[in-house]
Amino acid sequence: MNPGCKLTRVVLSFLVAVAIPVAAAAGTSNGCARFPVGSTISEPENLFSQNGVLRVNLTYQTSLDTNGNVLYCFVNEDGAESPTLHVKPGDTLILTVTNRLPPPSSTSMEMAMPRGSEICGAPSMNSSSVNVHYHGTNSSPKCGADEVIRTVINPGQSFTYKIVFPQDEPPGLYWYHPHIHGLSEAAVQGGASGAIVVDGIESIQPAVAGLPQRILLVRDNPLPGSSDSVAHELQAPEWDISLSYIPVPFPSYTPAVISIRPGAREFWRLGNLAADTILDVQLQYDGQPQILQLVGIDGVPVGSQDGTRRGHTTAVKHLLIPPAGRAEFIITGPPSTAKNATLLTRAVDTGTDGDSDPTRPIAALQVNSDASQSLVRIPAKVGAPWAQRFEGLSEAHPTAHRQLYFSEDNPDSQFFITVEGQQPVLFDPNNPPAIVTRQGSVEDWTIQNRTLENHEFHIHQIHFLLLDRNGRPVPQAQRQFLDTIDVPHWTGSGPYPSVTIRMDFRGPDVGDFVYHCHILEHEDKGMMAIIRVVGSSPDAAQP
Repeated sequence: MNPGCKLTRVVLSFLVAVAIPVAAAAGTSNGCARFPVGSTISEPENLFSQNGVLRVNLTYQTSLDTNGNVLYCFVNEDGAESPTLHVKPGDTLILTVTNRLPPPSSTSMEMAMPRGSEICGAPSMNSSSVNVHYHGTNSSPKCGADEVIRTVINPGQSFTYKIVFPQDEPPGLYWYHPHIHGLSEAAVQGGASGAIVVDGIESIQPAVAGLPQRILLVRDNPLPGSSDSVAHELQAPEWDISLSYIPVPFPSYTPAVISIRPGAREFWRLGNLAADTILDVQLQYDGQPQILQLVGIDGVPVGSQDGTRRGHTTAVKHLLIPPAGRAEFIITGPPSTAKNATLLTRAVDTGTDGDSDPTRPIAALQVNSDASQSLVRIPAKVGAPWAQRFEGLSEAHPTAHRQLYFSEDNPDSQFFITVEGQQPVLFDPNNPPAIVTRQGSVEDWTIQNRTLENHEFHIHQIHFLLLDRNGRPVPQAQRQFLDTIDVPHWTGSGPYPSVTIRMDFRGPDVGDFVYHCHILEHEDKGMMAIIRVVGSSPDAAQP
C-alpha cells in the first residue's frame, strides 16, 4: 500500500470532531422527520422482493431536530424513511444509495483512501461520506457487496450494492446502517438505520404462522443541550432513546404507544439499533413481568441449527440486547383489566467507566379492540424447511484457538481490540489483517474484557456459537448463534470477564472484513480490526 495514502490519527480525530457541526450548519430542506413524543407506533414501510430481486433507491439526508441534534436518514423514493427490506433466502437486494448531504466546508478534512483496485467508490472520504453495512447478513465482503473498509459514497454521488443472500440464510431480523469509520456513531445516533427481514420463519418455527408481526426499532441520540447539565442528575441516562422514531426523552420518559387488542398473540421483532445503549427489555403488566416466548436472536431461530431444521421457543422474562442485537419473540397482549402495561428496559450496570443505562419505559401498551388490523401477518401456510447455514457447527472440530482482548487508554480516549501476543493498535483501513484464516475453518475465540466498562463483540459476514462464559460452559439453552455479544466489564480485580465463541468460516465468503466493539463510540475511536479469509484451496491467492 502507498504510505502516502495512510490515514493519520490526527486527521481522523479532526474529522470526528468536526463531523457533527458541519452537518448541523448545513442541514437540508429534505430533512429527516420524527414523530412527536407520546405518539402511537406505526410500522415502517415494507418493501418485498419479487421474482428473487428487491430493487431499492435510497437517499442519505440530514437535518436538525428541535433540540439541535443532527439527524441522518435513508429515504425511499416515495419519501418514506428507513423502509423495512423483505427478502427470501437466495434473493438479491440491489440497493442504490445517493448521498444528498452537503459537502464539507473545508477540503482539509478530506482523507485519501488506498490507491488502485482496493478503492471502492470514491477515492477519498470526508465528514459527509457514507456507506452501508448489512448487519448480520452472511453476504460477501467484496466491493459492491457488504464491504465497509474502503467503500465511500461522497456528497452528490451514488453507489449501487448487490447483496446476494445465501440459499441457507436463516430467516429473521437483520438491519442496515452506515459504517464509515470515525462517523458511525453520529450517523447511527442520528437515525440512519432500518430493518432487513429474511422471510420464511414460519417454515422453521411454525409457532409464529399466521401471527401479526411488529417491527420495533430502538435507537439512541444525545440528550438535548449540554451533557454537562444533566451529568449529575440522579439516574440520568447517557443517551436518550426512541422507539420507531418516537422519542422517549429524559426526564419525563413519556413512552411511545403500542395499540393492541386485549389478549392478542403477536410476533414482535425488536432491534436494538442504538449506537451505544445496552437494553434489558421486559414486558410488565401492572408491575408483573410477562413471559416472552423467544423465537430468534440475531436473525437465527432458536434451536434451528441442530439438523432438524425446526426451531423451538424458550420462555424468558427479560432479554439483554446489546447495541446491534435483535430479539424476536411471541407476546400475549394485556387483558382489558390491566391498568399499566409497559415495555421497558431494565437498568444495566456497564461498569465504572461505562455509560448510564437506567430503568426506563420504552412503550405503553394500550388495549384497543380494533388494533393490529393493519399489521403485516406472518404467512399461515408452513412450507418445507431448508438446510440451515450453521448446521454441524456445534460438533465441528476447531482448527485454531485464539485469544483476543478489549483494552483502553482512557487519557487519550483510545480503544483497542487485540489478538494476544500482538501490540494494541488503533484501527486504520491500511492496517494489515490482525488475523488470517482459511475458508472452511472453524475456530474457537476467547475474548476478554480488560476494561472497566462493557464492550460488545461483533464480527461481519459470519455468525458464531456461544460456548463459555468466564471459562464455564453455558447451559444448552444459552448456546445461541449470534453476531453480537455483550462482554461485561472488569471490576478492577480478579479474572477478566470473557466469552468463548465458535467462529464459522465454512461459508463461501472470502476476503477482508472487520470485527469490532459495537458500542460505536468505541469503534470510531479505534476498537476494530481486520480479518482476512483466504480461499480454501492450498494455492488460493490472498485478496
